[in-house]
Amino acid sequence: MSRVILGVDPGLTRCGVAVLAAKSSRQIELLHVDTLKTSADVELSIRLGLIGDGIESLIKKYRPTQIAIERVFAQSNVRSVMGVAQISGVVLYLARKYDIPVQMHTPSEVKAAVTGSGRAQKAQIGSAVAKILGLSEAPKPADSADAIAIAICNAWKNASPGVGSKASTPAQSAWLAAERVASRRPKA
Repeated sequence: MSRVILGVDPGLTRCGVAVLAAKSSRQIELLHVDTLKTSADVELSIRLGLIGDGIESLIKKYRPTQIAIERVFAQSNVRSVMGVAQISGVVLYLARKYDIPVQMHTPSEVKAAVTGSGRAQKAQIGSAVAKILGLSEAPKPADSADAIAIAICNAWKNASPGVGSKASTPAQSAWLAAERVASRRPKA
């Protein structure tokens, strides 16, 4: 049985969204990808509503069993952080409204999941996402590729691969190796 994951790269001007079906053996199927956009010239409440309506329509159409959001991280651009936080709040509200569990993932966690490196650049993320999904090119804009990467991170983090699991990409190999190392660490 597959799980349906809605990945969200939150942003007020551009909000990447992706819906994936995560199958049993770490296989991923892309069901939908888009970047929801609003103009800075539009009133904030309308912008939040437009993105919220777009995300809610995806929830109604695909009925995700999990929502994955990139965790807000501190940066010097306060306006950008505010937009990310506001959209994250809208997504969290919708998750509660539809009783869907949410997991938040840090940018470095997402990068490591799909590329094997927590310091990967945008182009590397897009290339890795394309390779994982068997696409001829990276999804554009980068917000769309990021939303897919967030959903993949969530799917792989919550997969139950079991002993002897095989990875099909270098990123999956790195992820499995990191899981093995973490499982051997003594609990504090």
